[in-house]
Amino acid sequence: MRLFLQIVTTLVVIGYPLAVYFGLHYLPAGSIALALCAILVLRLVLQQQKVKALMLPILVGIGLTAGSFIAKENHWLLFYPVVINLTMLTLFGYSLKRGPSMIERFARLKEPELPDEAIGYLKKVTLIWCGLFIFNGAMALYTALYTSIETWTLYNGLIAYLLIGSLLGGEWLYRTFWLKKS
Repeated sequence: MRLFLQIVTTLVVIGYPLAVYFGLHYLPAGSIALALCAILVLRLVLQQQKVKALMLPILVGIGLTAGSFIAKENHWLLFYPVVINLTMLTLFGYSLKRGPSMIERFARLKEPELPDEAIGYLKKVTLIWCGLFIFNGAMALYTALYTSIETWTLYNGLIAYLLIGSLLGGEWLYRTFWLKKS
């Protein structure tokens, strides 16, 4: 049951922009905020034994969704992607300062003994991710403040994921084909 709940809450968090869009258009006022708040509370309970750093965006999300419901301010729901990007930027940026870089940590999960020359490359990749989080966060903020719900949903529910996927895929291709030739 726990695994099922983790899968469901993960899918809802990933689909957050679509849930907000459809919830605001087709559900009674406030119900999407309340439903998302409940899902984030459940996610927090499920997450407690896992990655503590990811608790902050969940807590802020709970605050935004609960506040949206209480204050009857639907636009508060639009700021959760901003929070996610700021949190990821903070985590990745902090890892650059304190080491090892976040991408190095991920790489060591697959290959614990990395060559020394890989460390600099992995720091650069972490820095590129920080740039993406800055861009995505700025766009999420812009769409929340100045665009329609349709544009917000398009960017935060599709374009941002395409950018993340492009960076993941592009870095993998670069590492797989060009770095191995060197």
